[in-house]
Amino acid sequence: MPNYYFAVASQNFLLYEEPIEEILRERTDYYKGINKDIDFWLITNPNFINLPQFKSIKAQLINPCAAIISLDGQFIQWLKLRIGFVAIGNFESQLLQSQRS
Repeated sequence: MPNYYFAVASQNFLLYEEPIEEILRERTDYYKGINKDIDFWLITNPNFINLPQFKSIKAQLINPCAAIISLDGQFIQWLKLRIGFVAIGNFESQLLQSQRS
């Protein structure tokens, strides 16, 4: 089962207060340059945040929230350092794998 890593924060913070569009565009261009498939997604109102193991993270969030999900844990760690005010974590999901195919 694939392991997904995430950075989550309020939609307002991720979409309007931080240059997330620029960050993701640069990452996409980098991936194209090295011929690598995109392994990250920006999702608004992510359902996974309602899982019991993320109860403490959800309690810290201002609704609505948004998340960047990736198969690359180092990318999510870098995002945490780059934009700061996000919660990070990871989860396994077969469901996401089947939706991506």
